[in-house]
This record gives sequence, C-alpha cells and structure tokens, in this order.
Amino acid sequence: MDLLGSILNSMQKPPSTSEAQRNAMRQQREAMEKKQKEMKNMLNKFRKNIEEKIAKFIKDNKFSLEFEPMEQMYRSIIRDVADVAGLQVYSFGQEGVDRYSVIYTKEMGPSEDELAVRRSGGIWDESKAAELAKQRIENQKLAAIESEEEKHRKRKRGREELSGTFYKQKYAHLIGEDAAIQAAQKTNLNKSYGEVPSENKKDQRSIEQTMADIRAKKMKKAENDNTVEDTHSSVT
Repeated sequence: MDLLGSILNSMQKPPSTSEAQRNAMRQQREAMEKKQKEMKNMLNKFRKNIEEKIAKFIKDNKFSLEFEPMEQMYRSIIRDVADVAGLQVYSFGQEGVDRYSVIYTKEMGPSEDELAVRRSGGIWDESKAAELAKQRIENQKLAAIESEEEKHRKRKRGREELSGTFYKQKYAHLIGEDAAIQAAQKTNLNKSYGEVPSENKKDQRSIEQTMADIRAKKMKKAENDNTVEDTHSSVT
C-alpha cells in the first residue's frame, strides 16, 4: 500500500445526514435550555429584588410604592409578592406602552382622586393631592352658599305665595298682568272671608239680659206681624 492510500484509510469518514441533523437539534436544545436557565435566573433575581423593596416598604410604613413601567410578566411577579405580603396592587397605563404597578397597604388604599388622576394618565404626587384637596374645600364652600341661596329663594317664594305675588308672577304670561293682579287681590280678600275678631265672639251679656233681649225681639216681631195683618184687612 502506498503512502497516500494509508493516509486516506486512516481518515474518519464524514458523518451521515441523519447524524448531522441530530447534532444540530442537540445544539439547538442546549442553546434553548441555556436561555431558559438564564431567564429563570434573571426572574429569580428580579423577584428577590422586588421582595427586598416590598420588605423595605412595609418597614418604612409608607403609603404607596410605585414601580416603573414594565411588561406583564414582571408585573405578575410584583402582584404575586404583594399578595403574599398582604398588600393591594393597582396597575395603570396602557398595556405594552406605559403600564405600571403601584402597591398600597391593605388598610390605606388609593383615594378616588388618585385613581381618577392615574387612570387618566396623570402623575400623582403630593402637590397634586394638595391641589385637589384645596379644590374640594372650595367646592364644598360653593355648595354651602348655593344651598343657603336656595333656602332663601324658597322662603321668599313662600312669602310671595302668601301675599298673592306668586299668583301674579306665575299666571301673568297666560291671563295678562292686570288680570293676574286682580286675581291675586281677590285671593287675598278671600283669605279674610268669614273671619271674626275674637273680641266679637265673646258674649259679654248676662243670662237675664240675653233672655230679655230675646223676648223683646219676639214681641217686636209679633207687633210687626199684627201691623201687616191690619194693613191687609183695611185694604180688602
């Protein structure tokens, strides 16, 4: 055998096609496992970081803890850690754009003002809270003033109804102002109809005087009747 033949025989034959595919699949699987391991380590590291932040949040006895915008996978870890710690979690913003999570204590959740501001895309801080608190106080004062004015209008309207002015104002556009005034005056006059002063209701006469007055009235009536009869007889 010559030298060239011995060299060719000693060389390894090239792998078959199936073996090359198996090697490629193995390499792909190893790369995927490596990537998954790296992702798992990263998520574990992220979770540990969140646990430390939440532990400090509880220790410092703060009202809320806001996180930067992040993907849903990371927010789910925040929610899981917060649930274990007995805390509340709210998420604000648009998914895939700027959605973020905020943690609150179980006893002190977000106010309606804060929820409204955050849900509208605004920034919530101490200055914003002070601004809305001041605005609420002003609104309460304005509502109190309007309530007093409404009470005053009702009292005034009641007086107008008693005086008849209300009748004039209410029906003037239907029956004319002059007719409305007359109706109002008539209404006022009717209010005194049948009223008798209390002094006139008291009979100051004694029983004897009362009986004497009754007899006198009867006698006068009888005399009048006799006069009418005599007049009638003389005529006939």
